[in-house]
Amino acid sequence: MLLPLLLIPVLYFVMIRPQQKRQKQWQQMLGSIKTGDRVTTAGGIRGTIMSIKDDAVIIRVAPDNLKLEVAKNAIASVTTQETSSDS
Repeated sequence: MLLPLLLIPVLYFVMIRPQQKRQKQWQQMLGSIKTGDRVTTAGGIRGTIMSIKDDAVIIRVAPDNLKLEVAKNAIASVTTQETSSDS
């Protein structure tokens, strides 16, 4: 009879809390994006941020320098542009 009462906190720490933590990290990542960052969208498109609007970003996709407007929520990961001596 005590099993359901003990199971609820276990489910919270195993399932709900990690998801909330990932969601918070993702929101922080979206809040910190800036022009020049390299991003990968949820669809697998990789490009460099050209400009940022309220709920969308314009990214430049190589090799043809194609510009795409994508929703901020579609950004899956960000890699900050680093200056390198290679050209």
